[in-house]
Amino acid sequence: MTTSLTAPRFTNEEKAREHLESLRWPEGPFCPHCGSLKATRMPAVRGKPSKKNPEGKLRHGIIQCNDCRQQYSVTVGTLFEDSKVPLNLWLLCNHLLVSSKKGISAHQIHRMLGVTYKTAWFMCHRIRAAMEMPATPMGGGGCTVEADETFFGKDKTAPFSRTPIRMMNKIVSLIDRSTGEARSFVVTDALNSETIAHILYTNVHRNSMLMTDEAKHYIRPGVEFAAHYSVNHAEKEYVRYGNPDVTTNTIEGFFGIFKRGMKGVYQHCGQQHLQRYVTEFDFRYSHRVACGYDDEQRATAALMGITGKRLTYRRTCGAEA
Repeated sequence: MTTSLTAPRFTNEEKAREHLESLRWPEGPFCPHCGSLKATRMPAVRGKPSKKNPEGKLRHGIIQCNDCRQQYSVTVGTLFEDSKVPLNLWLLCNHLLVSSKKGISAHQIHRMLGVTYKTAWFMCHRIRAAMEMPATPMGGGGCTVEADETFFGKDKTAPFSRTPIRMMNKIVSLIDRSTGEARSFVVTDALNSETIAHILYTNVHRNSMLMTDEAKHYIRPGVEFAAHYSVNHAEKEYVRYGNPDVTTNTIEGFFGIFKRGMKGVYQHCGQQHLQRYVTEFDFRYSHRVACGYDDEQRATAALMGITGKRLTYRRTCGAEA
């Protein structure tokens, strides 16, 4: 389903609020303070005067809980709470980010939405935080999970070396062939059997078939799964047909999308932010058309992830982001 960028929820703040309320509160307002469903909608009130709004901004969508008597709106307890950016621009930014296969730069968001670059950059990171999905074990029931690693960018903290791999960030990815779900991790430790085992054991159901390349660090962890097959890329073997077909071409295709997006759209990414960018590509890949999602459904899935998360600008800029 194609959504026009001139849809009312992208151009009108009230329509945006109604849309978000219909997603978060399908059965009516829900108090984030006490959990009560008893509420009264308040008339629009004027906020505090500011330089931009000398008379005070007219605040809509205020709801008062009939039990705890506290007031709230649909953005309370979400990534959008206390934001000065109009809600319709948040929804438009979210739609642009999730519907662009290889991502969209903060500079492009800044130009299209008419906000500052700093604001656009922060908005994109908040939406990426919303894309973090609950981590339940992948595979199971004999399903096939592909695992592989790739290298991206330069690690400025690593010592100088002529070996490019030692200068790059390590990323380990998993893809469930049955559901199409992708899950990736930026690895800061050594890429060995212990590191791979931790990722596999905490993210893949043991009753799964594991597909990897010939890398030795998959051999020991692979014993714990229902079966472990590998292809020998060093000998130019990329697929071995049979039951099942032994290949890691699915995950290689995912890496291709990721690298074209990072090099062609984002161009530069600080190491401290890489995991959040990787999560963005995981989300879009896991919610692509082949998995039964169109642009609108993908945007809705991202908006459903805004609850219970807060992300400040200081934290986003810090090393822990």
